[in-house]
Formats: sequence, C-alpha cells, structure tokens
Amino acid sequence: MIVSGVDEDALTAETPERLAQVLANAKAEAVAARPKAAGALVVGCDSLLELDGRPLGKPADAEEAVARWKSMRGRAGVLRTGHCLIDTVDGRRASGVASTTVHFGEPTDDEIAAYVASGEPLYVAGAFTLDGRSAPFVHHIEGDAGNVIGLSLPLLRDLLRDGPGIPITDLWA
Repeated sequence: MIVSGVDEDALTAETPERLAQVLANAKAEAVAARPKAAGALVVGCDSLLELDGRPLGKPADAEEAVARWKSMRGRAGVLRTGHCLIDTVDGRRASGVASTTVHFGEPTDDEIAAYVASGEPLYVAGAFTLDGRSAPFVHHIEGDAGNVIGLSLPLLRDLLRDGPGIPITDLWA
C-alpha cells in the first residue's frame, strides 16, 4: 500500500457523492504518478458519510467525534466511497462511487465517550467502522458491507472490466 499524501481538506465538490469521487481520483492519480507504481494497477478510494446532505469525513478532534455520534444516534446516513482504478501501463482508468445506507443504533453518552476515548473514530470517515469498536453501534446496513469498510469488491469488479478490461478472476493468480 502506498499512501497518497493528498490533502483531503483542500478538495471540494458540489455534492458528497461527487466529493468522494474527487478524493478517490486525486489519491489514485497521486499514487499512479510515482515511479514505485510503474506497471501496476492503482486503486484509490476515499469514504465519507453523508448525513443531512453534508459530507462527514474524519472528525477533527474528540469533541467533534462526540458531537457527531450524538447527531447520528438513532438515525441513518449514506456511506459513500469513491473508487478510481488506473492501469499505469496504458493509462486506462475507470471510476465510480458505491453507496451504502448505515442505520445507527442508540449508544448511550457513556458508550460514546468510551468509544471516542479509544481514539478509533478520529481516524475513520464518519467516525465509525463496521470492523472495529463501533460495530455494535451500527444497527444494520442496506447495501455492500465491504463499501463501508473501504472497498466495494462488486464495484471494483465492474471497474476492472470497464477500464483496463481485466476479469477479476485474473487477479486470483
């Protein structure tokens, strides 16, 4: 894995869905431009939670994470993950956004405080994960669980087919 170094806060877009795509494109392009990526398939992804029409990435600090969790409690948001695939051999590319509705449970104030104190929500889009400590606070999802974790494998399959024309089964070897 190569970290892109893209300044996420410097990029904007007209909708949360478009912002997820802009961020994924920027990350994939930054990595694809590096000599280390020559001859590789580069996949850039970025996720954010859309709540009340606003994009929510990683919280700036613990105070923001607590406030965010209190606002998400008992509600649903849409986790959007932009994906950008670039074949550095020939420059072919494909991109798309996967969207999954996340229904949050109702953690108590004490549970929220303990979760934020763990530090985990400060490093993840939307201040939650399905594969970490906040999983018990997610009541259910509608859509692709992999998308919420950070990579939609069904979308990746489509991008491989539509961009460089590679069957996903070729990557099994």
